[in-house]
Amino acid sequence: MRIALGLSYLGSAYQGWQSQPSGCTVQDRLEGALARFATTPVSTLCAGRTDAGVHGLMQVVHFDTELAREPFSWVRGTNRFLPADIAVQWAQPVPDDFHARASALARRYAYVVLESPVRPSVEAGRVGWTFRPLDGEVMRAAAHHLIGQHDFTSFRASACQALSPVKHLRRIDIVRKGAYWRFDFEADAFLHHMIRNLMGCLVQIGQGLQPPDWMAEVLAARDRDAAAPTFAPDGLYFLGPVYDPRWGLPERTAAYDGLP
Repeated sequence: MRIALGLSYLGSAYQGWQSQPSGCTVQDRLEGALARFATTPVSTLCAGRTDAGVHGLMQVVHFDTELAREPFSWVRGTNRFLPADIAVQWAQPVPDDFHARASALARRYAYVVLESPVRPSVEAGRVGWTFRPLDGEVMRAAAHHLIGQHDFTSFRASACQALSPVKHLRRIDIVRKGAYWRFDFEADAFLHHMIRNLMGCLVQIGQGLQPPDWMAEVLAARDRDAAAPTFAPDGLYFLGPVYDPRWGLPERTAAYDGLP
């Protein structure tokens, strides 16, 4: 039997999603909890790996098991053994041909930035920060250059393992809510550090340090050195994958409600 889980987590205390020898990753914690509940080792595959410090509001994983349990039992039983900053939101049996990563049609992220002369305190680790004012209009103009299918080499980390730097960026929405800016991204897939590198450029443009058309120049350069420094991971949230409705999986979780 194949089971899909929707997972939310605060990534501040972890070395990213993917299992590491240190055992201090979200995958390590989840698989440890599943093994304790199922009383047998469980191996998971996720929809999108997140980096150290990056949060997840609807990470989707799947695993195969011979253990027959009701969906609510997988949720409650696994959560019993998880730390407070990780929680399974839902569980659902899926067909054997469902694959959390390969079945995803797109992936969505949000980045939240606090605009304030003073650094974050209670939001520390949960938001990015700029002490300079941002201009939404110029950032939206810059973002327009990125929409569509492009070679995003300029925004790709040197350690990226993707086979191709060409991705289709479908959407960037930029809105302000009080002192907070929210940037929403949707693409077929993302390169390693791609959003954080895009954010570095968008923030510089929003601060007036570069003109909006500079984004087109950086994109065309296909050179990481042409772009701004990588922005902090703190405000980055994996909103989850987009699947064909035929799988019948939830599109959001209650964890969305706390995001500006």
